[in-house]
Amino acid sequence: MPGLLKSPPSLALRLTISIGAGITALLLCFGWLVERSINAHFVEQDIHELNAAKTSIQATLRQFDDETAADALQAHFDSTLSGHHNAEFLVADSHGRVLYATPGAHLETALGQLRPVDEINDTTVSSWQHEGKTFRSARVQLAVGTGQQVEPFSVVLATDIDFHLHFLNSFHRYLWWLTAVACLIAIAATWLAVHQGHAPIRRISQQINRVNSEQLHLRLDSTGVPAELAPMATAFNEMIDRLEDGFRRLSNFSGDIAHELRTPITNLTTQTQVALSRARTAQEYREILYSNLEEYERMAKMIGDMLFLAKADNGLIEPERTAVPLVAELRELVDFFEAWSEERQVAIVVTGDEKVTAAADKAMLRRALSNLLSNAIRHTPEGGTIQASVQNNGKAVRIRIANPGPTIPAEHLAHLFERFYRPDASRHRNGEGAGLGLAIVKSIVQAHGGQVTASSDHGMTCFEVLLKHTRLP
Repeated sequence: MPGLLKSPPSLALRLTISIGAGITALLLCFGWLVERSINAHFVEQDIHELNAAKTSIQATLRQFDDETAADALQAHFDSTLSGHHNAEFLVADSHGRVLYATPGAHLETALGQLRPVDEINDTTVSSWQHEGKTFRSARVQLAVGTGQQVEPFSVVLATDIDFHLHFLNSFHRYLWWLTAVACLIAIAATWLAVHQGHAPIRRISQQINRVNSEQLHLRLDSTGVPAELAPMATAFNEMIDRLEDGFRRLSNFSGDIAHELRTPITNLTTQTQVALSRARTAQEYREILYSNLEEYERMAKMIGDMLFLAKADNGLIEPERTAVPLVAELRELVDFFEAWSEERQVAIVVTGDEKVTAAADKAMLRRALSNLLSNAIRHTPEGGTIQASVQNNGKAVRIRIANPGPTIPAEHLAHLFERFYRPDASRHRNGEGAGLGLAIVKSIVQAHGGQVTASSDHGMTCFEVLLKHTRLP
């Protein structure tokens, strides 16, 4: 039906056609060369025969004079033919009078048609037919005598090539039949070889078909495949690793979000049931509503964070870049967290060049730095000091926020920016947020073309943000 897309030919068919076409062309060329070689051999053989007859005729003509009788001349030329059974010739003098002609050869016609040549070779011989026979012939001029007694003669030499042509025709049919059979055999062998060669691909395809969402642990054995397929098997295994990790994270994310939402909803339900259990004063209802409002705000913040991360995942975040003075921004955030940090007896020190700026969206950058500072305050023990610094290396600026506290094991550092990730899975967040802060930091930094890293060693945890910078005038 028109409009329907035809499926492309299979790889086995493509290889069979291309290799079969190459083999066919090779065999045809070989057959053509063999046929030309045999034909050239026959031509060379005929030329040799004609040249030998020419030499014998020239020797006979040297013995000829005007007084030689016609019978004697006939006998001389008959003896010339005795050594050349396949050669026929005609000898004519300068006046065109035929002195001798091989009986039954009818070479008089060729005498008038052929162009005289000086020597007989593959470029001067020609073919002509007479009474159903094909001859290879040539007309040569022979000068016999010495001095002023030189007598020119025209000699037409011919040899019957019907036998050669019959052999060539038979050989031609046999050769092309043989070539056709050889081509068919070669194509069949090619298809079989390609089919067998694709066995590892079919085996890999069968293994891939067994992989599904419930069996993401399956992997291809890259050691048992040909070298050409090993990179593909390795790449497939790496892809399955990423998919398995994504499914695991999605499953954990679903469980975490359900857990995070269940807690405030449970609190709201419990508080509402308690409030309705008996009559209460207006002040008691007000306190319950304030408590419910806190849970609503917690859920609203978590939902807002999740929407922000969903936009970041789909590339929908477009920062409105301005020159943001980083040291001033950090100090404003320190003032904002001053009450909380004093309550936890944590000091925050900001250092760096006041003129260093970054081309960034001010609101988004403040949100990222706020998350890092609040995370540092939350995990810094009493009496500790948080170091916030800005460094300029010429091409980019580095924002470094370091806080003392328990060392984070190396296996957890790479996962800190994952959503809802807990280094200690048994620990429950009470008042610590939903676990999306560092994931939001990473999304914001990446939206600005930067990168964020974490390190932890000897009781000091450090987060570093690398951003492009501008300088204020």
